[in-house]
Amino acid sequence: MSPDQATIPVLDMSAARQPYGSFSPEFIDQLRDAAHNVGFFQITGYGAAPGQAEELLALIKRFFDLPLEERMKLDNRISPHFRGYTRMGTEVTQGRADAREQIDYSPEREPVHNYPADQPYWLLQGHNMWPDEALPELKPAAMAWAEVMSSVGMELLRGISVSLELPEDHFDEPFGNEPAWMGKLVHYVGGVVEAAGNQGVGSHADYGFVTLLLQDEVGGLEVLPPGTTEWAPVEPVPGALVVNLGEMLEVATEGFLAATIHRVKAPPPGVDRYSVPFFWSPRLDAVIDPVPLPPELKAQARGISDDPSNPMLASFGLNMLKGRMRAHPDVTERHYPELMQR
Repeated sequence: MSPDQATIPVLDMSAARQPYGSFSPEFIDQLRDAAHNVGFFQITGYGAAPGQAEELLALIKRFFDLPLEERMKLDNRISPHFRGYTRMGTEVTQGRADAREQIDYSPEREPVHNYPADQPYWLLQGHNMWPDEALPELKPAAMAWAEVMSSVGMELLRGISVSLELPEDHFDEPFGNEPAWMGKLVHYVGGVVEAAGNQGVGSHADYGFVTLLLQDEVGGLEVLPPGTTEWAPVEPVPGALVVNLGEMLEVATEGFLAATIHRVKAPPPGVDRYSVPFFWSPRLDAVIDPVPLPPELKAQARGISDDPSNPMLASFGLNMLKGRMRAHPDVTERHYPELMQR
């Protein structure tokens, strides 16, 4: 690893497994190196249908071209589950507005009304909001994308398990039955949110497991891997997804896996950027135990650099709820003022 700026590896998922089914040792070595040293990489050959990614990005553009009053019919402040449309400049990272608008969506399930007091994360489960009248094509395209990303996320987790010298199904159980993935359909515009400045999304690490990002050709994503001192751009690669790991994997492996700090710079004024981040996440009630590392990998673990103002928890659901509350304080204040006080 260069002491100044990192190189972002590109891995071919179509070569991940050998003809008889097990993972290729070469792929596993590449994956381990990327996950440990960089925490970010890109993948090709991940199995989307021809044209699927391009069609979804085109539909997202059509949604954000709708009149504001149409978009506001999905106002996320209506949703007690943090779903729907977030207005430009109202999502917050590191206490500062982001220059983006978006739709948030997750698995479509019935809300949970009677949950134990120590499990408030169940309030995240519920229904999505879609522009069924103005753009009915968006929902099936977004949900079909989520299905593909779920398969890719699980396959990458199995590869990561093998790279840690564990059985490939090591992480299967927390994701069984009802994983609580989250997708976003995002539009960045520079120069329209004064409070954001050039911040598309402020610097942060993701709190979950595996993030899969479809980005257009505009660019703007930058990363700061462990041991580097300069932000490295993640240049768009046609037909590729960007992958990064979350803090729960970093904590579970005592820092062997890297949850790398990253940010998005807003595009220049008048330039639109579209992206689809997908967060492959376990069940809301999943509790993640430490991963038993072999001695040679444990010796390379960097330890946990927990932010004392934002500590990680073993409960995925509590981490997700905390993240949603911080990003959308207006939704929290409207629906859950008692949680704001706590």
